[in-house]
Amino acid sequence: MRFQDLHPQAGSRRRKRRVGRGIAAGQGASCGFGMRGQKSRSGRPTRPGFEGGQNPLYRRLPKLKHFPLVNRKVYTTINVGRLNTLPANSVVTVESLLEAGILTTAKYPLKVLGDGELNVKLEVHAAAFSGSARSKIEAAGGVCVETSVAADSE
Repeated sequence: MRFQDLHPQAGSRRRKRRVGRGIAAGQGASCGFGMRGQKSRSGRPTRPGFEGGQNPLYRRLPKLKHFPLVNRKVYTTINVGRLNTLPANSVVTVESLLEAGILTTAKYPLKVLGDGELNVKLEVHAAAFSGSARSKIEAAGGVCVETSVAADSE
């Protein structure tokens, strides 16, 4: 048996600390609160969020709408109207859009948006689709395939 293996009996209770009963008791006149200062006064605890008069965190942070998201998802976007120039029954990926000259860069995952009309049957591979884009691609007889590439943070 080692000293660190010792523990109190199950169900036992430690006796209550009796403060202000003289210096022999260990918690004498100041009752463990020290000599002076705000933390030694009666009614001592300051209100939650109080930072000693400094402008507290809850007042420093913005409370209104339209502040930027910290880890927002960023996509390379394209509208379905731009896909009309592609040949029918072709597979649309980021690489094929770069080769066709429809996209210039592909820094982020692809998201297809629903502006414009689509009359060509396509199999579109993208990280995300808007609801209107998905319905327009499927209405033209195409297929929407979501790739497993998650959107990177900016």
